Amino acid sequence: MWRIIPFALVQSILLAAGQVFLKFAMVRMAPFGWTKEFWGSLLLNWQFAACGISFAAASVLWMWMVKQFPLSVVYPMISLSYVFGMIAAIVFFHEDVSAMKWVGVVLIMAGCILIAR
Repeated sequence: MWRIIPFALVQSILLAAGQVFLKFAMVRMAPFGWTKEFWGSLLLNWQFAACGISFAAASVLWMWMVKQFPLSVVYPMISLSYVFGMIAAIVFFHEDVSAMKWVGVVLIMAGCILIAR
């Protein structure tokens, strides 16, 4: 099952990238509402488009992974996106991450390794 690791990493990176683009998009958009300004800021926002592309690519790869590998192995691998999401929060949004959160990341990674065995 070690063959799944590269695919899980790419899929998780795509999921985390989608979340990062979504966060950047939401910061640039007008306040949410059923107004022309909100929908204009949504439709003309390249980060929002990049978010959709990232999620679409992750979904296509996910469909392939589910077809090729047992769901009991593939599904827990999605948790790697939490690891990349936390790293992205530090790098792009300058968020503070406590030692306890790093312990959680190590446990997630260890769990993925155990499942892939």
